[in-house]
Amino acid sequence: MSDSIQLSLDEQQGKFMNQIQHKKMSKGKLLQRTLFITIGAILMGVGLEIFLVPNNVIDGGIVGISIMLSYLSGWSLGLFIFLLNLPFFFLGYKQIGKTFAFSTLYGIIILSITTTFLHPVPAFTQDILLATVFGGIILGIGVGIVIRYGGSLDGTEILAILFNKKLPFSVGEIIMFMNLFILSSAGFVFSWDRAMYSLIAYFVAFKTIDITITGLDESKSVWVISDNYTVIGDAIMNRLGRGVTFLKGEGAYSGDDKKVIFCVINRIEEAKLKDIVTENDPSAFLAVADIAEVRGGRFKKRDIH
Repeated sequence: MSDSIQLSLDEQQGKFMNQIQHKKMSKGKLLQRTLFITIGAILMGVGLEIFLVPNNVIDGGIVGISIMLSYLSGWSLGLFIFLLNLPFFFLGYKQIGKTFAFSTLYGIIILSITTTFLHPVPAFTQDILLATVFGGIILGIGVGIVIRYGGSLDGTEILAILFNKKLPFSVGEIIMFMNLFILSSAGFVFSWDRAMYSLIAYFVAFKTIDITITGLDESKSVWVISDNYTVIGDAIMNRLGRGVTFLKGEGAYSGDDKKVIFCVINRIEEAKLKDIVTENDPSAFLAVADIAEVRGGRFKKRDIH
């Protein structure tokens, strides 16, 4: 749907390829996936038909094209969403895998049905800015949920994955190029102020998808290089309750052996960790990076007494 897929689709593609190696998915997993893709698709339909579409604000991708075609022809938005995405289902089935393809097809069917049923419902608000912001938020939550549970609601994502194999651009960059063209077209179909509002909705949805996929409790990886590694490691374990791993390193210039402290924290703990490092070694090397997902090990925080 948007270039927040940069955050997720490269990862998701790998997950999907691993998933299709398993002949059967457990009933619990299948039920969970079906439930959340249903919820996500319905939320996207609400964001479109209750907020964006009645105010002539569009989304990116195939959905954005469908909105403009529906406006120009008077035909059902759900019909265009389904028909225009159908070729990408077959592409996804052949190139990416049946698990992802059928999850996507199911999500698109639910989205099409939802937009059809909600079309007669009047807009929640006539305030264009409120409609843009809240429509983008609801739509972003819906798309983020579907992506998180292994599906997609827009064929441009599949197309971008396939183009990514042949072009020197990332999935996110390809989607961005496509969507800039589609969103700009809204200026010709509706008006240029609606095209600008569409860009705002697109940005709001993009950020919301990020939060939905990674969660509010976003994880961060931390590397610290210091001669006081023992003291700093103990302080992190005792004051933050986080596990610490000492890695062996060697200075490329000096050739000296170094100990590298590695740990994973959440964003709320970042400031406290920096204080711990500064207190014990103001000259220590510190690097912090975002992590999209953490599994296994002893990441779960232990109680501090």
